[in-house]
Amino acid sequence: MANTTVTFTDDNFQTEAADGLVLVDFWAPWCGPCRMVGPIIEELASDYDGQVKVGKLNVDDNQNTAMNFRVMSIPTVILFKDGQPVETMIGAQGKGAYQSRIEKYLQASVSS
Repeated sequence: MANTTVTFTDDNFQTEAADGLVLVDFWAPWCGPCRMVGPIIEELASDYDGQVKVGKLNVDDNQNTAMNFRVMSIPTVILFKDGQPVETMIGAQGKGAYQSRIEKYLQASVSS
């Protein structure tokens, strides 16, 4: 299976998260719960390929972006719509929790 996740950085974040629905996992390699969320994020990237851009941002390496969005604890997963945060989920959650948030905005964009 191809890795369809985007690696977000301070340098590319504004460009990569500017359009459409973008799901960003704010994480760090030393964070246990982050490692549990990682495979779920990869599955979501595959499931929503072509509909939602999905990726990860290492908060240790990209502190400016993490601070901009007031990420205080990780994992934090933020769903952006056209560059603006619309949903923030703090702590490890199951795949269904992320899917329901994504679906809410996919449905909204279909009906608008």
